[in-house]
Amino acid sequence: MLHGVARTSRGSTRASVDRPDGHRQQSGLKKVSSGTSLLKDLMTLLILGLILFLGTHSVRIFADGWRTQTIARLGEKPWKGLYTVVSLVGFALIVWGYSLARQQPVVLWQPPVMMKHLNSLFTLAAFILLAAAYVPRNQIKARLHHPMVLGVKLWAFGHLLATAKLADVVLFGAFLLWAILDFRAARGRDRALGTTYAAGSMGGTLVTLVVGVVAWAAFAFWAHAAWIGIAPFGRTL
Repeated sequence: MLHGVARTSRGSTRASVDRPDGHRQQSGLKKVSSGTSLLKDLMTLLILGLILFLGTHSVRIFADGWRTQTIARLGEKPWKGLYTVVSLVGFALIVWGYSLARQQPVVLWQPPVMMKHLNSLFTLAAFILLAAAYVPRNQIKARLHHPMVLGVKLWAFGHLLATAKLADVVLFGAFLLWAILDFRAARGRDRALGTTYAAGSMGGTLVTLVVGVVAWAAFAFWAHAAWIGIAPFGRTL
């Protein structure tokens, strides 16, 4: 009888020891499950924002005729108003979803440090191309015709090389794909319509270069850290 009690006692002791371990395992599984669910929710916000923002900017890629008909039916101002509202909502969701997803990072690989330096050069070129879209009579726009879209392409490609988190791949990959398709569509419209671009001047090109470099420096050395929390050439906030 004593032996039986001892076995029962040992069994009870074992059960009392095993029960907390099982509880910890279940608790760990619940944490993993809740973390996975949270990540899905955050990525859903980011993806929804990309669909709205890039979707509105893709109408001329996939439905240019429908766009023309809709503008004729609604009027140009209502169309622009609807376009702006949807774009702003999409942009807000992108910023919100990406910022939250960065708090639950999923690292896919570790890029070489060299890629970060290469990304800085791509981003510098992207800022110059962005300036070329607005500075009048510059040779860059006269030659490339759609420098802003090319700037987005370089910016997205450079960041894909330098970053390796899931949210980064989704964000920059989506923008890179959009820029490729949009540039091809824009060049196709130019050929179909026989669009010509005014020749640029050396003065306009120099102004474009200065504006692009200054804007890049301001963003790289101050605004990127202040707005995004990552300093490309220094301490992360």
